[in-house]
Amino acid sequence: MRFIGEELYEAFFKGYTIKQWGLHPSALPASVLKRIPVRFNYNDNYFNHKFQGIPKFGYTQMVKSIVEHENIAVELCRSFTQEMRTDYDHVFFSGALDAFYSCQYGRLEYRTLDFKKIICQSDYQGCAVMNYCSIDTPYTRITEHKYFSPWERHEASICYQEYSRECEAGDIPYYPVRRADKMDLLNKYLSRAKKEKNITFIGRLGTYRYLDMDITIAEALQTADVYLTSLYEQKEMPAFTVTV
Repeated sequence: MRFIGEELYEAFFKGYTIKQWGLHPSALPASVLKRIPVRFNYNDNYFNHKFQGIPKFGYTQMVKSIVEHENIAVELCRSFTQEMRTDYDHVFFSGALDAFYSCQYGRLEYRTLDFKKIICQSDYQGCAVMNYCSIDTPYTRITEHKYFSPWERHEASICYQEYSRECEAGDIPYYPVRRADKMDLLNKYLSRAKKEKNITFIGRLGTYRYLDMDITIAEALQTADVYLTSLYEQKEMPAFTVTV
């Protein structure tokens, strides 16, 4: 509040935060609110990174190229079970931390998303992403994908509205909700996980942290380096390679 004042807080932060997280901003850690950049100029970029970009042929092609590597086997529609651990020297688990233990201590809190597809025969909103901060608008943002690749020409447009809600059993968990009043439950899982052998928890769900894609990828590469070093030095690989 002291950085932006009450007027901007009410206009941009309060309603959007309630929609996105289902909580009043006061119930969330400051790190969540600090994710929204505040500028005093006309720069409308969300990120401050010196280099920004997307894969030349899109994320689908990038991931496809990775998983089609001869040393990678992909099995779909198969849930992880503890018995699988005996098949490998080491496991890197990027699923939900509480799900790894079958939610024995209770379910951690997550937010999930519902998407509504919009097909427009022209431009829809004129930019890649527009966030809707008013509490009276049910969706949080609209993404118009063709604006991510302005070097291409598309007359029609495909957009998606995003609706945030509480993640229930069977939903896809998108956002871990780290609340100060719920840390006891998280710490139970973290304490148990840190004692595990031959497994490392990674990613947004595995470490129960709200991470952007660039940080997630950087941490994955860092984890790979730690693992290779541990093999070379014949040391035990930790359950977490980051501070959780």
